[in-house]
Amino acid sequence: MCKYLLLFLLLTTLASAQNPDSVSVYSRDSIRYTNLKARMSKTKFSKAVYRLLFRDVYNQGKVKEVKEIETNPFTPYEGMVIRTIYIRQLDIMGESVYDTTRKGNRLQRFLSKRLHTNTREGIIRKSFLLFSEGDDIQAQTLKDNERLLRENRTILDARIIVVPRTDVTWMADVVVLVQDSWSLNFAGGFSSFNKFNLAVENINVRGTTHSQRTGIRWNSNDTIQKFQFRTIYTVPYIGKTFITGQANFIYERDLKEQSIRLYRRFLTNETKYAGAFELGHIKVQQYRRRLDDIDVVIQYPTEYKFYDAWIGRSFKFPFPNSPLAKNSRIVTAIRHNKYSFDERPQVAPDLNKIYWNRSATLVSLGYSNRNYKRDVLIYGFGRTEDVPIGHLFALTLGQENTQFGARGYAGVQYATGQYLAHNLGYMYALANVGTYSKNGKAQQGVLSGQLNYISNLIPFRYSFFRQFLTFRYTHGIRRDPLDYLNISGEQGIRGINNDQLIGTKRLTVGTETVFFSDKSLLGFRIAYFVFADLGLVNGVSSLWDGPLYQGYGLGLRFRNENLAVNTFQIRVGFYPNIPGNSAPWRFGASGNVPLRLRDFDISAPSIVPLQ
Repeated sequence: MCKYLLLFLLLTTLASAQNPDSVSVYSRDSIRYTNLKARMSKTKFSKAVYRLLFRDVYNQGKVKEVKEIETNPFTPYEGMVIRTIYIRQLDIMGESVYDTTRKGNRLQRFLSKRLHTNTREGIIRKSFLLFSEGDDIQAQTLKDNERLLRENRTILDARIIVVPRTDVTWMADVVVLVQDSWSLNFAGGFSSFNKFNLAVENINVRGTTHSQRTGIRWNSNDTIQKFQFRTIYTVPYIGKTFITGQANFIYERDLKEQSIRLYRRFLTNETKYAGAFELGHIKVQQYRRRLDDIDVVIQYPTEYKFYDAWIGRSFKFPFPNSPLAKNSRIVTAIRHNKYSFDERPQVAPDLNKIYWNRSATLVSLGYSNRNYKRDVLIYGFGRTEDVPIGHLFALTLGQENTQFGARGYAGVQYATGQYLAHNLGYMYALANVGTYSKNGKAQQGVLSGQLNYISNLIPFRYSFFRQFLTFRYTHGIRRDPLDYLNISGEQGIRGINNDQLIGTKRLTVGTETVFFSDKSLLGFRIAYFVFADLGLVNGVSSLWDGPLYQGYGLGLRFRNENLAVNTFQIRVGFYPNIPGNSAPWRFGASGNVPLRLRDFDISAPSIVPLQ
């Protein structure tokens, strides 16, 4: 028995990566994994340990699926009539949408069936499918539907399979495979009965796909507010409308909010209408510094009421024979909002414009070209990821009426994302420019650009790594003293939160190398990373006159894709010249929200943000 435990400790392996160009690596790793499985199956104890800690994720089926990312698997069935739709819900542990023959062990089956409620079949049929029985099969619709299922955080992975009928050649059945994420999650901290916090989140309440997050904090020594509370309830899709609804009630020390929101995105190229409506009341304690005196922290209590509504309509590209027409839409939209402040900092015609009482009407005209390719191990740890490719161009015009008179607004946005030729990776670029104008002068303008590069998966021994590069530039035009950028955190020098790194111009360069390990424990896969961040930000001087702020570090991330909790991250960083840093070395452990690549769907006409 001991030798099997020793073998387990030395050879714990789990497939955590897939590369369409590395089938030989997979075959070698799969053989090693199969041998380990055979050795640990000789006694009941070692077999139980194996089945508890490992999942069979090596299978050529999934490699083939990812390899053929260019291919729409539903094209051969275009035009067939859907006779019957079958929904099959897999256990959250032990099974896979790419190999339905897998079976979990007793513990996994107990957790899947006794402590988790699968999404109701009727909910999937009513709210998550873009097609119905009797419809003609449209290959792009089925492909889009797979992506939309995977986008929902209650669903770990999804796959649609078309099964042609043998008795009626022009008809087919459609099987929808759905694997849920674990629905119930907890978070909290405890130092004593005088100071503690607890949060509970259910992302699939009774199998309805509704989510509710409730959190409390207690600090008996807090002289301002001892008890804090928040609850957020979300309905992903209301009926067959694909409208999402959310209600927030937050009663915390520095934030009090009551708001509701209804919204619908341009989910696919075939979606004709999108829009949103939001209504709320917010009271927040803001802690700001002035650009001309960053050593002084000023507290600004701010309270305001607001509403915000927009609606958009998409149209097919007017020239169907043009090479620009494929997967393209012309989108028009109109937006109106209003903000009324009950409490705020001092305002004047040339001071603190972000706190003016105001209402705005904006219209936009845009071109959107969007498609998706399947890939793995970008921001996920093995789940299927849908990588957006395409282009976006949008022009926004409007007028804002304020307590100090009216002013106009104009903005332009362009974005593009593509896989590069010769398997060189993925590139995303974004450019924004927008400004208010009054009496021929720009106010609160922004000029910004961003460039992201993600390499292909690079084989290394039994696993893979990726290289990430990010360049960001932002230039604020005639901003107010309380309206500035901060380059610490994920927008610049990651791993720190410093409110002295502020200005109206910013240039940052970040690089990260992520190694996706073949190790796994209790279903948690491991990724190691090293990073370097460099940043410039101006205060009252030129961008180039200030110091080059730096951050370097390494760490590891843990994630179980079956769970809806954030990725757990441990990081050690070295920051040689951050102001106010008592020591250059910093250690941090946190939950890291999984990132997503930016899409090319046009949404509400918007003001270019200073961020």
